[in-house]
Amino acid sequence: QRRIGIVGTRAATAAGRYMASHLAFDLAEHGVSTVSGLARGIDAWAHKGVFTACERGVARPQRRSQSVAAIGLPIGVVASGLDVVYPRENADLWKFVGEQGLLLSESPPGTMPEAFRFPMRNRILAALSEVLVVVESRTSGGSMITVEEAQKRDITVMAVPGSPRNTSSAGTNLLLQQGCAPVVDVQDVLVALGLDSRGRHPRVFDVRRHPNAHDVAVLNAMCGEALTLDQVLMRTQGDLVATALALGRLESDGWVVNNSGWWEVLGALPAAGYGESSG
Repeated sequence: QRRIGIVGTRAATAAGRYMASHLAFDLAEHGVSTVSGLARGIDAWAHKGVFTACERGVARPQRRSQSVAAIGLPIGVVASGLDVVYPRENADLWKFVGEQGLLLSESPPGTMPEAFRFPMRNRILAALSEVLVVVESRTSGGSMITVEEAQKRDITVMAVPGSPRNTSSAGTNLLLQQGCAPVVDVQDVLVALGLDSRGRHPRVFDVRRHPNAHDVAVLNAMCGEALTLDQVLMRTQGDLVATALALGRLESDGWVVNNSGWWEVLGALPAAGYGESSG
């Protein structure tokens, strides 16, 4: 299975918690496992996202024999022994990760979560990740240590943009300034993994109404160029009224724009299969 590391501050904002949980949830839908710690804040909310995916039936790791190939599992890397739950409020998450995914520590049972063990844990977390996503972080701390460990191993680091006024996003914004790719939704991460499926499944990702077969033919004839109505007619060899109506529908649905009489396609053309069953 593919693996994404998700890390961030313990003092996560509401926006950071939302992003961590929803990103992990969406990754689970796409069969990508989430690697994180089990600390407070972003770590915990990432695992909660995977847990919610399981609860909603998107992924059912309790039925491993039927679904293991189709789901993303939780992977928790901890700084204590596996029998020493820290923090205590995450006990249910520890149980979930241990039973349905992988709970990992290099320390023997009974080891307490001493401060020096967390940077050691971070190097394992980074090494297990194909791509590391920093959701929220200050300019120093555990998340930035994990970034350094990832960069040592040539692992791609991505960051979620945040408000310049939010100190919890100072580190992620710095990473973006340094050239890390931004993450605004799950598609950005899937692209980094080479799993982007927009081309294969356009209906999932494009909210525009699907054009009918005639309108698709008009779009394809435009070939991404800015054309007048007469030029569109010449290319399609169609009826004036039907072509004008098609352009009107396409403009209303967001496929084309009319700039002072010049018609131009917006974004990518519909993929093969569009319009086959549309009215």
